[in-house]
Amino acid sequence: MGPLVARFARAGQRLRQADRARPWVLDTAVVVLVLLMFCLPDLLHHGGAVDGDGDDRHRFRFAFTQLPLAAVLALQAGLVLPLLWRRRRPLAAFGAIAVVFVLQWSLDAVLRADVALFVALYSLALHGQLRRLPWACAVMAAGMVLVAVRVSPAVSVWDALFFLLSTATAALAVGLMVRTRRAQLAGLRERAARLETERDQRIRLATATERARVAREMHDIVGHNLSVIITLADAGAYATDTAPERGKEALQLIGDTGRTALGELRRVLGVLREASDGVRRAPELSPQPGLADIETLCDGVRTAGLEIVYRTVGEVDALDRGMQLTVYRIVQEALTNTLKHAGAGTQVNLTVVVGDERLVIRIRDNGPAGPAGPRNEEGHGLVGMRERAALYGGTVSAGPAADGGWAVQAVLDLTPQGGTR
Repeated sequence: MGPLVARFARAGQRLRQADRARPWVLDTAVVVLVLLMFCLPDLLHHGGAVDGDGDDRHRFRFAFTQLPLAAVLALQAGLVLPLLWRRRRPLAAFGAIAVVFVLQWSLDAVLRADVALFVALYSLALHGQLRRLPWACAVMAAGMVLVAVRVSPAVSVWDALFFLLSTATAALAVGLMVRTRRAQLAGLRERAARLETERDQRIRLATATERARVAREMHDIVGHNLSVIITLADAGAYATDTAPERGKEALQLIGDTGRTALGELRRVLGVLREASDGVRRAPELSPQPGLADIETLCDGVRTAGLEIVYRTVGEVDALDRGMQLTVYRIVQEALTNTLKHAGAGTQVNLTVVVGDERLVIRIRDNGPAGPAGPRNEEGHGLVGMRERAALYGGTVSAGPAADGGWAVQAVLDLTPQGGTR
C-alpha cells in the first residue's frame, strides 16, 4: 500500500508542476470534460427520439420548452465557456454563468450543462475572495428557488430545494475544504523554509562565535608568549657578553615558553582539526588553564623581568572552569600589556577577590602610563577582555592610576540566572 500511495503522490506532484507551468491546459480540459459529459447528450437528444421525449414529458407530468438547436448551442456556450477563466477570474465566471442559468430557466428550458454553475461556485470558494462569497451564495440560492418552482409540477418544491441546495452546499464545502488544505500546506512549507533559514542563521552565528572564541584564544596565547619570548631574547642578547650563563638561562626559558605556547596552540586548534573522511578526530587536549595556573603564569612573566605580587581572597576553588578560564585570560592579557608597555623591572600587584555575588580582578603596576604608549588603545587586547567579561555579565575598566602607573579592574557577576545561587 505504501509504494502505491507514494506513486500517486509523485504523480500528483508532477501534475501540479505541469499545471503551474501551463494552467490553461487544465482549464481547457475541464471545459472539454463538461462538454462531453453534459452538453453532448443534450445535443444528441435534441436531434432524435421525439417519441422518447413525449414519454419523458408524460412521465414527469410537465413539459419544457423545446429550443432551437442554435439557442441550445448558445446557452451551452454561455454556461460552459466561462469556466475557462474560473481560476483567474472566479467571480466573473460565476456571474456570467449565473446570468445564463437564470435566462435559460426563464425560457423554461432544461440543460445538463447547468452543472457548470456548481463548478463555478466551487471555483469561487477555492480561488475567489471570501468576502464576495456570501453574495454568490445568495445568487445561488435564488437560482435554486427558481429551478424548484419550475419543476414543481413533477417534484415537491421542498424536495427539489433540498436536493439543489444540498448539491450547492457540497460544492461550496468542497471548495472551502480544498482551500483550507492548500493554505495549511502553504503555511507548512513557509514554516519549513523559515526554519531552514533560521537553522542556517544559527549555524552561521555559531561559526562566527566559534571563530571569535578561537581568535581571542589565539590572541591571548600568541600575544602573551611572544611578548615573554621577545623580552627574554633581548635580555639574553644583552647578557651574552657580560654573563654568558644568564644568556644560556634566557635561551632555556625561551624554549620552555615556546613549547608552552605550542602546546596551547595545539589544544586550541585541535578542536578544529578533522579527518579527511569528514569524521572529527579526538584532539590531544590538555585541561583549560584556571586559577591554579595563574601562579605558573606569574612565574613565567617574572622571568621576563616583572615583579609580581599575587594574592587571592575568597573561595577561588569553587568557581566553575569557564569562570576560571575567563579570569586566567584577563590576567594574562593585562600582564602581557604591562610587559609590553611598562617594561622589565615594573612592580605589579595582582589581586583576585571572590565575593558572594561578584568576582573582582585588580591588576596595578607602577610603570609609565603615557610615554610608553596608551595601553587602553592596544589593538584587540582590551576588547577581548571586555568580551570575555561580558559573557558573565561583567565589565572591564583600564586607565592611569591616581598615584601613577596603570590599573586594570574587571568585575564579573557570580549570580546565576534566576537570581539564586
